[in-house]
Parts: sequence; C-alpha cells; structure tokens
Amino acid sequence: LVDAAYVEFADDDPTAAVLELPNVIVTRTLSKAWGLAGLRVGYAVSTPEIIERLQSVGSPYPVSTLALELAARELRTGGDRMKAYVDRVREERTRLVGILEARGLQPLPSQANFVFFGSGRAEWIQAALSAVGVQVRKLESWPDGLRITCPGDPDDLARLEQALDAVLAPRAILFDMDGVLADVSGSYRASIRETVESFGATVDNEEVDELKAAGNHNDDWILTREILANRGIELPLEEVIQRFESFYQGQDGIPGLRTTETLLAPPGWIQSLADRFRLAVVTGRPRADAARFLEEHGIASAFEVVVAREDAPSKPDPAPVRLALQQLGETSAWMLGDTPDDAAAASGAGVLPIAVMPPGSGDTLREGLRASSAATILDSLDQLERYLP
Repeated sequence: LVDAAYVEFADDDPTAAVLELPNVIVTRTLSKAWGLAGLRVGYAVSTPEIIERLQSVGSPYPVSTLALELAARELRTGGDRMKAYVDRVREERTRLVGILEARGLQPLPSQANFVFFGSGRAEWIQAALSAVGVQVRKLESWPDGLRITCPGDPDDLARLEQALDAVLAPRAILFDMDGVLADVSGSYRASIRETVESFGATVDNEEVDELKAAGNHNDDWILTREILANRGIELPLEEVIQRFESFYQGQDGIPGLRTTETLLAPPGWIQSLADRFRLAVVTGRPRADAARFLEEHGIASAFEVVVAREDAPSKPDPAPVRLALQQLGETSAWMLGDTPDDAAAASGAGVLPIAVMPPGSGDTLREGLRASSAATILDSLDQLERYLP
C-alpha cells in the first residue's frame, strides 16, 4: 500500500513506477491538493484483479452520489486550478523552511504541504503561536515535533510569518505598568477599596479579581464606579475620580497611597533587558503618573516609548499596543500584562501576550488569565528569561 496523499506537492510522482509491480495499491485523495476535504473522497489505483477484490468488499464509509459527481467533475476540469495552488504552496514551503532556519531551527526536508521540525521548546512554541492566532500541530509520536501547514494564501502566509517572528524573534518587549512593573496592591487596589468605603459600601480583593478576570475592566476609575453602581450608589464618574485620586495622590498633607508602590523587578534586570530588546510601557495610567513612577524607580531611561491613558483607547482595544509598535518602528514583540484585557489587546495587535500574576491576587484572576489568550502565566518577572530566545 503506497499512501500518495501528498504526491501532488512532491518533486516526483512515483505512481507509474510502483504500479509496474503486481502487488501494489496506490491511494490518492482529493482532500489535500484539490482542496475538497469536505467531500471525504479518495480513490485507489491498482491492477484490475486487486481493484475487483476491493470492490467486492466495499468501503466502510459511505460516499454520497453528489460527492462522487463533484469529485469526478473536479478531476476532469480542475487540474489547472489545483496546479496553481500546488505551485503556490511549494513556494511557501521553501520560504517557510528559510524562515525557520534563520530562527535557528532545523526543519526536515518536506515533499508535502507542511514543514516539520523538532525543538526542545516545541510545547512553548505551539502555545505561543496559538496565543497570536496560529494553530500548529504537535505530534504525539514525536513529542518535540511541530508541523506547520503552508496556508496557500499570500495574506495568511504574511500573518504566519509575522506570528513566527513575534514568537521566535521578538525585537521589543512591552510592559503594562500596574501589577507588572509596579506593585499596586497597596495603592490602586487600596484606592478602589477606600473610595468604595468612603461612599458607604465595601468591596474586597476577591471581587476586584473577579471583575478583572472577566475582562473589560482595565480602567480602575470606571471599575470603582461600577462597583458602587452594583450597590445601588449611582455617581458621576468625575466625582468618583476626584475621591479616588484624593486617596491615591494624597491631600491635606496626608501622603497618598501611591507612595506604597514598589518596583517588581530589579532595575539592573530591566536595564539588561533593554540592552537586548527595545522596551515600551503600555498603561492605562495618566502620563504624569506613569512618568513619575519610572523616574522615581530609576528605570525611565530603559523605556523608549510610553503609551499612556491620554494617547489611545483603553485596553482591551489593541490601539495602544499598535501605537507603541508604531512609535518603536517594530512589528515583532511580546507584551506582559496582568489582566485578560492586556492579553486581548496584545493578541489584537499581533503581539505575543504573556500574563503576569500581580501581587496579592489569587486563583480567581489566575483562572481568568488561563482562559485568556496569554501564552503562559508568570509568577514573577524574572521567569520571563526561561522563554526569551
């Protein structure tokens, strides 16, 4: 039995040669090069005697008359269309092999419509590509092997190339600020609680985690107003912001909760990362607050770009991530964030999303991050090193 499912993509077709032998059956399919997988039609080629025996047994899978008619018509009239598709896939295959080799991988020679390679990082590469919307196949028979199908479409090939560059060769690392660079468990989180309590209600960290995990709650001012509204306390957003900022910034000589913020990574590690990658901040903070934090903690010079609240719509809209890429002049990047909104914004911009568990958060937020598009979840920033190329 010679399985020739992919023979149209190969340099040579051995069908005629092997059929000179008396004991050979060649199987072909219309699911691959012909693009008719939905018909579930294939055929066998062999000597009249063997085909007669096969016909006497029958097929375990029924094939409709309509499917057979469509398959026969395609074989009669669709050869030129099939050949054009095959030629395009063969060109993509050569290009894909070159991309993988340039990224330090060693794809095996291929005569099919896919490229296969082995890597000790196969599980990570599969998860990371999935996070940017590209599905590749990991084979159970070769645990470290990945199969990437050539898409056969110029736009899809461009998207595949961008995804591979983002995963295997990022040139920039983007950071959300709160919960990633800055420990805000005693500042922004506390300001939410204090503001709610000042209007006669209560809220705990678990509820804030639940709302953050649900998504569309990247703006702490709006989140605080929503918590109050859920308790029947309807207030203008400006009034909530004013009260919130009085706790966060401080007033009447009382230091604000922002003074409790600490940096979640050693400045030296941030600088070493800046020596290898271009760095940017994409935050929902007002620009003045973001700049002040970076300056106070001695890392402002490491970040070439800061996209703040005033610059673009709030995440999960991908606009602020796209703006950071535009200002950096880069297309391949990773983004670290602590909410599903960060992951959604990164994915929407073609950036690899990586989740970071913020201090003080529990299983509710972790489950929300697992359900997001993030490729993985870090418990601390230094764990990023195990994934970096």
